[in-house]
Amino acid sequence: MTESTTPAAVAVDPIVDVRGVSYGVGGRMIFSGLDLQAQRGEITAVMGPSGTGKTTLLRLLMGAIAPASGRVAVFGEDISALDRRGLYALRRRVGMLFQNGALLTDLSVFENVAFPLREHTRLPEPLLRRLVLMKLQAVGLRGAAELNTAALSGGMARRVALARAIVMDPELLIYDEPFVGLDPISLGVILRLIQSLNATLGITSIVVTHDVDEISRVAHRSFLLAGGKVVATGSPAQLRATAAPVVNQFMNGLPDGPVPFHVPASDYREQLLGADW
Repeated sequence: MTESTTPAAVAVDPIVDVRGVSYGVGGRMIFSGLDLQAQRGEITAVMGPSGTGKTTLLRLLMGAIAPASGRVAVFGEDISALDRRGLYALRRRVGMLFQNGALLTDLSVFENVAFPLREHTRLPEPLLRRLVLMKLQAVGLRGAAELNTAALSGGMARRVALARAIVMDPELLIYDEPFVGLDPISLGVILRLIQSLNATLGITSIVVTHDVDEISRVAHRSFLLAGGKVVATGSPAQLRATAAPVVNQFMNGLPDGPVPFHVPASDYREQLLGADW
């Protein structure tokens, strides 16, 4: 296969393929005809205002919930069609960086990173130790291996969680709001790690975020969610140039636009002065 044919081959073989997905909770539709793909080897950003279903999308990808209609495929497999064993096997190919890190507070840094290996493999202890130290080295925290998680700063805890997410050498790495609560230095470190891990390990990355400026520095492709579907897709620069009001409001942080400040509610005056109050 020549280099000129490689992009076409990659384009028809997405790692994640979401087609026509609808999903709702309590009568409220979160997705209605959602289409989204993540291509092999790319960093894909999923953005959108709060409440547009970004975390719900991750739950769909991991099989924690099932769509009402449509298809969610990861590694070419329909998630809804997998039995428990198949779903667990697929999840072992995926690394997840949770928004709050989700470190186990009664374990050391080393044991937090070692946890997936101890659960899913029967590696001899010397080999397990080498693998854990290699992953901690990759995120710059080999020297913190024996620390308790309570001694970590927010940025360090996020990096430990990232080392744990990559310790099983996943093919797909998912980041849920990785920049929340980080100082500028820690944020820059996480951005560099996302980019370097994607390039050096050949990982496909999905970054769920609402931090436009940060993700624009590393994403190959971005999807903007609103109103239950993708309203814009392309590079961050292309999204910024989009004239659609909802895209312009989000990308430029405008307070006024199609995304309202107020949650829909009954008449304000009537609620204040009504008999029920």
